[in-house]
Amino acid sequence: MRLVVHVDGGARGNPGPAAAAAVVSTPEGEVLDEATQTIGRATNNVAEYRGLLLGLERARALGATEVEVINDSELIAYQVTGRYKVKHADMKPLHAQALAALADFERWSIRPVKRAENADADALVNQALDGERE
Repeated sequence: MRLVVHVDGGARGNPGPAAAAAVVSTPEGEVLDEATQTIGRATNNVAEYRGLLLGLERARALGATEVEVINDSELIAYQVTGRYKVKHADMKPLHAQALAALADFERWSIRPVKRAENADADALVNQALDGERE
């Protein structure tokens, strides 16, 4: 089963209070699951990776065998595909976790989009940071 996973993460202050979010849907756009997670104090990039991990976990729980991951972080998308190197020490374990989680799927892809094209996941991050959603 193929699912589309919109993921996002954000921090207020960078580093600062941070949250991650995921919206899992069918390729036709039917939302199957939404999730948020506050993660304490972190950087935007750490929050983005945590959003990716959250989305992959939720997609796997729904039985996905293939995922198309969409995020608004070019850095994370290109680190995961190997186009960019992971230089920061704090990012290396998260990068490794993401690759391990992706390896559980028969096929996967990840691509960055403009924030406006990832609005639902972005809104969930902001709701979690505002304390409206846990």
